[in-house]
Amino acid sequence: MAVRQPTSKTTSGDGSVIIWKFEGLTKTTDDTTEPIPWAEWADRSVQFLGTFGAGGTIVWEGSNDGGTTYFTLRDPFGNTISETGAGGEAVSEITGLARARVTAGDVTTDLDVYVLCRRQNPMRT
Repeated sequence: MAVRQPTSKTTSGDGSVIIWKFEGLTKTTDDTTEPIPWAEWADRSVQFLGTFGAGGTIVWEGSNDGGTTYFTLRDPFGNTISETGAGGEAVSEITGLARARVTAGDVTTDLDVYVLCRRQNPMRT
């Protein structure tokens, strides 16, 4: 299993918004993303892009035990975040860590993940 590091990390001027970008996740190496510290963010969304290939699936997972075990996180409607095509989801659950994991696909599967997190900032105008 390969753990993909972020290829970029963009922050707003006041540090209240951050976007992580992970590129090149594949099924052939059962890729995951480097876990993101998740608990400090008030709003969170994840977007999946790329070539899913035959049966390609990617899930968004969380962990509260320091990254030993993960479970699939849910959107605001209670649906697990498990995608077979390009799209995005808001994430309801707050966990200590969060990551993407490719669970199915073929040799053409090549996915990118964008994660946007926003801190609650009462001073923002």
